[in-house]
Amino acid sequence: MTYLGIRHVDRFHGLPVHTPAPSSGALPAAGSVAWRLECAYDEEVDFATLWEQFQDVVDTEQVRALVIGPWWRGDYTPFAEVMELLVDDAPLFPALRGLFLADVVSEECEVSWLRMCDVTPVLEALPSLEEFAVRGCGQEGLALYPLRHASLKSLRFESGGLPGRLVRALAASELPALERLDLWFGSSWYGGDATVEDIRPVLAGGLFPRLRHLGLQNSEFQDEIATAVGSAPVVAQLETLALSMGTLSDTGGEALLNGQPLNHLATLDLRHHYLSGPVLDRIRDACAPAVVEGGEAEEDWADPDDEDDEPERYVAVSE
Repeated sequence: MTYLGIRHVDRFHGLPVHTPAPSSGALPAAGSVAWRLECAYDEEVDFATLWEQFQDVVDTEQVRALVIGPWWRGDYTPFAEVMELLVDDAPLFPALRGLFLADVVSEECEVSWLRMCDVTPVLEALPSLEEFAVRGCGQEGLALYPLRHASLKSLRFESGGLPGRLVRALAASELPALERLDLWFGSSWYGGDATVEDIRPVLAGGLFPRLRHLGLQNSEFQDEIATAVGSAPVVAQLETLALSMGTLSDTGGEALLNGQPLNHLATLDLRHHYLSGPVLDRIRDACAPAVVEGGEAEEDWADPDDEDDEPERYVAVSE
């Protein structure tokens, strides 16, 4: 399954993304773009060499944002070696404020195959980082451990299978500046074993006092999330809420309708849903003047000839 979010970013940390070519000539000012580094399919340059070349031609002290694309040549390799380079050379990037790990689309590698690792060391090595995004799956090594980071404002995990241990570590972390949090929970087939209980500390409010956007998305338990959101104290402090990409049905929709008011929000994102038209219309009416984003329901995958076949619902991003 795919979703519009799985594509190469063209802007990151408020900057246009620039991918330097091997012989691109004049380069933009170091701080004017988000630099995307990738091992091109038709170039015989490994990431370690590419990393050295980048540091030779760009003033790393002025770089504000980095986007890491495909890092392998030939067979896929774990991200750990790239992580070591980022951590070891972190002092060379004092102005770095935005970092996106694994800006990779399905044509390059399915999200469930991305061999990620523990990302805690790079956060510890970059105490001034403000925006951090990671794409990958738990069954391929993605991990986080509890930490304190005073500068981080935006944290995003795009996953086809987010491990519960990572969500629990996040809930045990101190992130006093955090304003935006997006979690894609994914499928149990790909290591997604997080539960509503894992996000209770976030929903309780107070954990991240500056939080203004919360995305609890791409979940097989989207109805449970909607039910929990209906009475979650954190909702009062939010400006935007995303419950998109998952298996939200009328059960979750009714929970939202019977829960606390959501009309203080600027937007409620429900895209990729399994709501009936009437329930979605009632949510729109109840949330006005908030904008409710959500088009037609996803296709029903049940066998129309089998009366006993329960309709199957899928998250937007898994494999």
